[in-house]
Amino acid sequence: MSKAPFPITPELTAIAIAYRNLALIADQVLPYVPVGKKEFKYWKYEKPERYTLPDNYVGRKSTPNQVEFNATEVTESCVDYGLDDIVPQDDIDNAPPNYNPLGNAVEGIQDLNLLAREKRVADLIFNTASYDTANKTALAGNDQWSAFDTSDPIEDILEAMDACIMKPNIMVLGNSVWTVLRRHPKVINATNRNSGDAGVAVRASVAELFEFEEILIGQGLLNTSRKGQVPSFSRVWGNYCALIYRNRQANTQHGTTFGFTARFGTPIAGSLQEPAVGLRGSIRVRAGESVKELICASDLGYLFSTVIA
Repeated sequence: MSKAPFPITPELTAIAIAYRNLALIADQVLPYVPVGKKEFKYWKYEKPERYTLPDNYVGRKSTPNQVEFNATEVTESCVDYGLDDIVPQDDIDNAPPNYNPLGNAVEGIQDLNLLAREKRVADLIFNTASYDTANKTALAGNDQWSAFDTSDPIEDILEAMDACIMKPNIMVLGNSVWTVLRRHPKVINATNRNSGDAGVAVRASVAELFEFEEILIGQGLLNTSRKGQVPSFSRVWGNYCALIYRNRQANTQHGTTFGFTARFGTPIAGSLQEPAVGLRGSIRVRAGESVKELICASDLGYLFSTVIA
């Protein structure tokens, strides 16, 4: 095997692997599944075969009926995502005690790498094309959850869960939608056992109400202005609400889940001398990973769009 032209540094890689932005939810929405090569295959199973009941009666001297489970093999490839930062040697030589400029650069890079992944996952989960035709609803007017007097999010969510072939076990929603949902009188009434005209519902109570494993709230912020312009921040996760069946045990060969993230290897980080940059030279730091976010069972989720006005 030839040596990689960009040296991978174990110490910096350890920082890249360990670093987490706790405000982001992409890893919980589409969990990582390891793959052996950048190009990989996964199975899409035929839904009717698991729900069509065969005759399984066996006579005293007969042979049991034979069943067969088919699947479509799909080929995909992981994509490389990463960023560089150049750290001047002067910064390294003059760093204060207990401060590692290269490690700090990796953390900054990982912040942006993770934010980019958050945006990719949000765009995929909150895309109507990711769901079966019967498994999505655009709310409007009096049906939007921000219309407290006329809407009924509890009825909407319960009906959507019943419409899915497998009961969703997580809810994913934008921060603004959560702010409205937890203040909705019907939700407050059902969780707090009061008239619904005061207070807010807490996440654990709402999850218990619908029997979700967890509720994931997209709180990440993204600056949508170009470099040099006045910053303009918006939420990565918009005014949508997704109900998803997530199976953390699923992989490319076994198990059924709405989606997952294939990852080749682990996040990596390394450094390379840049002698031409700066009077005393610099060090180029790079961090990234090879991943592919996928929706593999579009009938295992339900999407509400334009949930609030």
